[in-house]
Amino acid sequence: MGQKPRHQKGGRGTAERASGDGELRIIGGDWRSRKLRFPETGGVRPTPARTRETLFNWLNYQLAGSRCLDLFAGSGALGLEALSRGAGTTVFVDHTPALAQALRGNLRLLKSEKGDVVCQSVDTFLAQPPAEPFDILFMDPPFRQGWLQKLLPIIADHGWIRPGGWVYVEHESELASPEAPENWTLHRQKSAGQVTYCLFQVGE
Repeated sequence: MGQKPRHQKGGRGTAERASGDGELRIIGGDWRSRKLRFPETGGVRPTPARTRETLFNWLNYQLAGSRCLDLFAGSGALGLEALSRGAGTTVFVDHTPALAQALRGNLRLLKSEKGDVVCQSVDTFLAQPPAEPFDILFMDPPFRQGWLQKLLPIIADHGWIRPGGWVYVEHESELASPEAPENWTLHRQKSAGQVTYCLFQVGE
């Protein structure tokens, strides 16, 4: 979510402009209703609250103690929501220094040591296999730049997600859903306005 040309901001859970900052509200879990600030740079905006609520209903029984990876993290809405709802750890990856700094500050504000922020381009981060596969991956990349087609095969080939794990992606609704790696199954899919969001399960 670092540099995405997006649909218009508005509605519940989206960023509100104030002195160049946006506002994120956690909607469930231990940090429910906590409001966090982040710099509005590069068109970043949190995944809307209704979409987050749907996603975390889908993942309700998968979150406890899980290792999560939030790519193109931006405001950190997805990874922070996961931590609030019981995830064990989340690694946030975003190439924008101001957003990475804000994420670190918000984790300190929440008194959480369960988040690790990596300020790096996502393709560079994914170039090497992980030390340990993740349980859940969130990916909400900039639209109309071909990121999903480029990165999904790398994620699969390098073993970033354990067998039985989950991959959540968002893409522009005018495009067909990305072709998933051979052993991934589309578990859920829904569209809201200009955005389609999908949850895949990684097979054995």
